[in-house]
Amino acid sequence: MNVDLVGGYYDAGDNVKFGFPMAFTTTMLSWSVVEFGGLMKGELSNAKEAIRWATDYLLKATAHPDTVYVQVGEANKDHACWERPEDMDTPRSVFKVDKNSPGSDVAAETAAALAAASLVFRRSDPIYSKLLLRRAIRVFEFADKYRGTYSNTLKSFVCPFYCSFSGYQDELLWGAAWLHKATKNPTYLNYIQINGQTLGAGDYDNTFGWDNKHVGARILLSKEFLVQRVQSLHDYKGHADNFVCSLIPGAPFSSAQYTPGGLLFKMSDTNMQYVTSTSFLLLSYAKYLTKAHQNVDCGGTIITPKRLRTIAKKQVDYLLGDNPLKMSYMVGYGPLYPQRIHHRGSSLPSVAAHPAKIQCSAGFNYMKSESPNPNILVGAIVGGPDQHDQFPDERSDYEQSEPSTYINAPLVGALAYLAHSFGQL
Repeated sequence: MNVDLVGGYYDAGDNVKFGFPMAFTTTMLSWSVVEFGGLMKGELSNAKEAIRWATDYLLKATAHPDTVYVQVGEANKDHACWERPEDMDTPRSVFKVDKNSPGSDVAAETAAALAAASLVFRRSDPIYSKLLLRRAIRVFEFADKYRGTYSNTLKSFVCPFYCSFSGYQDELLWGAAWLHKATKNPTYLNYIQINGQTLGAGDYDNTFGWDNKHVGARILLSKEFLVQRVQSLHDYKGHADNFVCSLIPGAPFSSAQYTPGGLLFKMSDTNMQYVTSTSFLLLSYAKYLTKAHQNVDCGGTIITPKRLRTIAKKQVDYLLGDNPLKMSYMVGYGPLYPQRIHHRGSSLPSVAAHPAKIQCSAGFNYMKSESPNPNILVGAIVGGPDQHDQFPDERSDYEQSEPSTYINAPLVGALAYLAHSFGQL
């Protein structure tokens, strides 16, 4: 398509650039810095560098008006090979959304990422920050004007990998919330007030991840009410409280499931993404409640900000090794961690160790091997254990053994807070 799409991130253990989870990863890395960047010390520059690597790519992907390039690579053909990125010879096909094939979900998430990142660079690089914000405004206008779900038109290429199951309403609310935060333009507050009910979801919807942004938008907007005193956003405090109450074991409205070892368990596929995103939301909401001198009332059970921090800490502690298997689900951290993660670059020998090309199908010999991965992907967090706290550590088990950017991104902020408050974890 004669467009420069060099850069960005692969979503997980494959060699495809999926724009939807990449944009969400960027938003969450940026939110981590916005909330907890002051606690990151020497790591703040690394966090900013990771964000800029993504936003530089998203700027390229949105360079043409009313167009967002949302994917590079064909997932089915990519998954038919087990190749190092250096050897990659699968098609680098490009897929986009535009006026004729809209994708409000992926476009609004991209706008959210650009707007959130503009806040990160506001002081350190104001020119770049303004560029990000101008682009966020333009991309959001496109997302709102030409409404549709991107997996309707790109179904054979984005499904079942990153199909938009929750629709696009959550991303429009989420994108507007970030633009309101970044611009303080009353246009976005009006948009949220007028469209909030139709774009919102029922209180039972308590999932937050790359596909569903409802809870994240509620927490973000509750800050405007609690800290900035925007009275018209009062309802979002109630929505955020309902999310918190759903997580409290034994509380009247509790609906969350936990493993016997105490891990929040949403689903078998990449469950750890919900652990990290929920932990981040709890710590952020605890911060807002503390500033406003408020608590959460769960049907007469009062939940304090301290309780929210305790719950989040327990989840992160489990992730880092305080669990029945004593397994750290962060690769390279602690004495025991996953050795056979589902990740091409980690599992195949490096170019230094094996200079010759490893062909598409030849790589599967390494994938099927019982040997530990030769290249340790330090810091990567995998999908995690099952509902019984069991983890087979098998490379073929992508549901449990594959790392992804959107598992790691929310944990950056959570770790910054916990490392500051509880010492070195």
